[in-house]
Amino acid sequence: MKQITSPDTQRLIDDMVETMREYNGAGLAAPQVHTLQQICVIEVNGNPRYPDAPSIPLTVLINPVVTPLTSEMDDGWEGCLSVPDMRGVVPRYTAVRLEAYGRDGERIDTVAKEFFARVIQHETDHLHGIVYVDRMRDLSTLTHLAEWNKHWLGNEEQDD
Repeated sequence: MKQITSPDTQRLIDDMVETMREYNGAGLAAPQVHTLQQICVIEVNGNPRYPDAPSIPLTVLINPVVTPLTSEMDDGWEGCLSVPDMRGVVPRYTAVRLEAYGRDGERIDTVAKEFFARVIQHETDHLHGIVYVDRMRDLSTLTHLAEWNKHWLGNEEQDD
């Protein structure tokens, strides 16, 4: 608990939030900023990269454990700050249980569904060295953002 509330950890969290917001990300994981800690931050609130996404308040996850609550998966478009200007269709569980510690060391134990569940899975994958491209079933959907905007946007519902 002391390590979570230490000035170094709190500064890392602040820096991650600032970076995520600067690049209009929906989330950011510590390995994306070259730090091998089990920390990720998530927030979606009027984000221009996700104009139709439901709002997600700032969420800090430390040592998260994600457990699928269903075998049902949904294919949705994802992008990533670690794979700039690319998008691809990724299957994700539609509901997960999230257990973690929050920014102040409080226990988090909640059920996340749909878009929030997708973002949690995406960010926690980073903590295990996995990027969304590793989860794609069909690499033919991997496309540059300019091509995605021209050929895919409007043809499929955006869900990333």
